[in-house]
Amino acid sequence: MQAIDEVCIATPPHWHALISIHAAQAGKDVLCEKPMTKFIREGQAVADAIRRYGRVFQIGTYGRYGMGRLRKLIQSGRLGKPLLVRAGRAQGYNWNVKWFTGLHHLPPQPVPANLDYNLWLGPAPFKPYHPHRVHFMFRCYWDYDGGGLADQGQHHLDPIQYMLDKDDTGPAEVEAVAPWPAHDDACGPWHSVTIRYADDVTILIEGGEWGPQPEPNPFLEGPGGKVWRDGRCEPAGLMDGIDALPDTKPLISFEEAEKTRKPSGGGADSSHRANTLFLLGNIAIRLGRKIRWDPVAQQCIGDDEANRLVDIPMRAPWHLPEA
Repeated sequence: MQAIDEVCIATPPHWHALISIHAAQAGKDVLCEKPMTKFIREGQAVADAIRRYGRVFQIGTYGRYGMGRLRKLIQSGRLGKPLLVRAGRAQGYNWNVKWFTGLHHLPPQPVPANLDYNLWLGPAPFKPYHPHRVHFMFRCYWDYDGGGLADQGQHHLDPIQYMLDKDDTGPAEVEAVAPWPAHDDACGPWHSVTIRYADDVTILIEGGEWGPQPEPNPFLEGPGGKVWRDGRCEPAGLMDGIDALPDTKPLISFEEAEKTRKPSGGGADSSHRANTLFLLGNIAIRLGRKIRWDPVAQQCIGDDEANRLVDIPMRAPWHLPEA
């Protein structure tokens, strides 16, 4: 074990929290595939463990490293507020909505001889084996992942969160447009998820595969201007002089972070906050209502049912390690 410097986690998400925490306890740095964790409370626990044991964490997505200029634009105040970010199919974001829609009433099938199905399930609830649950399509089921929103959310929303300078906070409310009632086992289709912060900043996610087709509107928009993902701006000189502005939060790579012991660009705390965005979106989809969120206490406001989806207990004997 002493010869191992880092642990790379590429299991289904329902295992991410336990492996990340135990790796940190063993003195190893962590490179974790997206999404960071299956539940919001698990993300908190991972971030706490990374700090407690002095480890370096990197989430397996790197889009934020290319958002520096737009971050400077927002911080310059040129766009003003209210500020709207669109992360939809019309802006080039693929959310895999239909691909990762699960199947209902899967008939039990024999477990293959080469699969330890109980171990594969680990902390997830026991459900009879079916090949569509395991392998690549585990993303279609709430017990292991969270459909296209969770599969792509860390990739798409982590860079936006950095651009908006929201790494240390969270939204005030999240709501979704999706078929209701949602299935209790299989992830389903959805049209849009709207994430609103308390300071007049909104992120609009449009899946583009169910419901009305979204318009090719700007990626970033405020009273002072608009920016499209292909680089076009209105007014034309909106980005003039932006490169000369100071970088208020430079990012370092995972490799540099391991050498310097400084937080990496995709560290545990910011990854947990980005993870929270789309997990709240899935809670809104599952419950069919707006979710009000306290970003300091990190819990839903006045909604016990929603809070039960923030922290679902693991299947015994697995559990989050005590702090």
